[in-house]
Amino acid sequence: MEGYNRSSILCPNCRRLVSIDEERCPHCGLRHPGSRWKHVSLGWKVFSSDRIVTNIIALNVLMFLLSLLIHPGSTGFSINPLNFLSPGTRSLILLGATGTIPIDRFHMWWSLLSANYLHGSILHILFNMIALWQIGPLIVQEFGAYRMFAIFTLSGIGGFVVSYFAGIPLTIGASAAICGLIGAALYFGKSRGGQYGQMVYHQIIGWVIAIFVFGFLISGINNWAHGGGLVCGALAGYLLGYQEKKSENFYHKLLGVSCAVATIAVLVWSVCWSLLVLGL
Repeated sequence: MEGYNRSSILCPNCRRLVSIDEERCPHCGLRHPGSRWKHVSLGWKVFSSDRIVTNIIALNVLMFLLSLLIHPGSTGFSINPLNFLSPGTRSLILLGATGTIPIDRFHMWWSLLSANYLHGSILHILFNMIALWQIGPLIVQEFGAYRMFAIFTLSGIGGFVVSYFAGIPLTIGASAAICGLIGAALYFGKSRGGQYGQMVYHQIIGWVIAIFVFGFLISGINNWAHGGGLVCGALAGYLLGYQEKKSENFYHKLLGVSCAVATIAVLVWSVCWSLLVLGL
């Protein structure tokens, strides 16, 4: 109908009906819900609650396959199952393994992000993706998909920063970021309290103990990254809040999308750089 002006809209954050002139959404508290720029789509399909964990796993699997194609290390059966289907060290460095060697020698600071999506063997990625599949849905449920991805990304970076200052020469894997999700779950359980909160807290404490016992018993595991990721995840959970305390708002979504854009940009750069170095 010509000349028709809408007086109400769906809040871009909580999707409830509000007046277009509202200063703040009465349902979720978003400031100026009628602002046009707040209605720009922020990767809704990518960040839907039932897809976000699957999307992260798919990206990890894609980078693992690329690392095998660029420079395979061990592709056959081995006495040591940890070496089965392992990318070569050169492949991992080119694609963005992090540590003192890549950062100090080649100034690859972007590897603090890319290393979260690289794995050293089929068992390495399998164990990490199973852990992500188990803990990820809980964080999505209690924090929302955007905050979950922000916690995952920032914890991975934070864990590898700690690892760098601890002098670890070369390291990869999603475990620092996954430990960040575990840290956020610890904070949630302790903060929420009650029967449900205590159940989450005690279950996650069992995970933490198992991770560090396993880390100290098995050589080659980066406990610095695990510990750094755990602390960063708990801190991120505290700063961002969880759904019962603070509904996921536009700024949480903006942070999550910013982390996604940075992740894709870094991974695309790492693949292009590795192909350029190899002359492909």
